[in-house]
Amino acid sequence: MSVGVLILDTRFPRIPGDVGHPGTFPFPVLYERIRDASPQRVVRDGDPALLTPFCEGAQALVRRGAAAISTTCGFLVLFQDALAGAVDVPVLTSSLLLVPLVARLAGPGRPIGILTIERRSLTPAHLAAAGIGPAVPVVVGGMEDAGAGHFARQILEDEPELDVEACRAEHRAAARQLVAEHPEIAAIVLECANMPPYRADVQAVTGRPVWDLTDLIRLVMGSGPTMSTI
Repeated sequence: MSVGVLILDTRFPRIPGDVGHPGTFPFPVLYERIRDASPQRVVRDGDPALLTPFCEGAQALVRRGAAAISTTCGFLVLFQDALAGAVDVPVLTSSLLLVPLVARLAGPGRPIGILTIERRSLTPAHLAAAGIGPAVPVVVGGMEDAGAGHFARQILEDEPELDVEACRAEHRAAARQLVAEHPEIAAIVLECANMPPYRADVQAVTGRPVWDLTDLIRLVMGSGPTMSTI
């Protein structure tokens, strides 16, 4: 089976581990680029005009044989319900969907850390769309506060080059800061689909379990039949 990925209209390099890199997964990946879906429009603007092209892209991926649909931006969780209603296969827009599960695994009262590409853009509406309600304790940290902000700038401003070592150092710095300010954090979920390449760095400096969108994609793809066959 193939997973279908709705990919933003970007030019920045996508390295192994990134959801937008086909070598990240042990199964075939189909991509559908959504024209004019820039990081600015998705992350900072939450542009509702993009909903229709994303739904059409999801339907196109299903016609091409996708057994599940994912995306390359966790902020698309705002479109979770609409996309799930537009196709008859599982839809997993964001790693944020994992947070309620990880919180249950961690036990009552133990907050989950969310490391996001830009903290100020992650709103209560995004959390609610992922099923993260008042009963799910979370703490949010942002990459824009780490170091010189290479990672956030290079992704959100869609720069043609990616300084991987600078991004790695910033992930380590942001993760250290998150657990230093909130040592009660039980686990960390990486919001951004461009963050999984740096997962080991976050694990190394925090000593916490770390989850990302690739975990959710592998879980769904390992579940067997598509929804339409049940």
